[in-house]
Amino acid sequence: MPKGQIEHVNLTVSDNRRSAALFAEMLGWHERWSGKASAGGMTIHLGEEKTYLALYTDDHPVGRYEKGEPLNHVGLLVDDLDAAEAVVIRHGLAPFGHDDYEPGKRFYFFDWDGIEFEVVSYAGDS
Repeated sequence: MPKGQIEHVNLTVSDNRRSAALFAEMLGWHERWSGKASAGGMTIHLGEEKTYLALYTDDHPVGRYEKGEPLNHVGLLVDDLDAAEAVVIRHGLAPFGHDDYEPGKRFYFFDWDGIEFEVVSYAGDS
């Protein structure tokens, strides 16, 4: 049976440097690559060795979608939920939907462009 994982998620954001700063601080990720995108605009690849977010910005305004269109949310796994929430708040964003059910504790937040993120921790003490 084949085995796989998500290699990257490509998100269009209004300010990829601002988004990269949030995720670098919250997740301990680093910039893997940045440069001109093939369709114009600029992209930052921020992540780890095998996985990353591609944060794309161009000169066109970013549209807002109803929740769930075109995607519901992006899930991020952290080892310290409280520390991750503090970073989200420091960046001026509002956590909500705190919950604790299997397989872990979680909260949600919308970024500046209306993209929803779920931040989850499987650690017992978060």
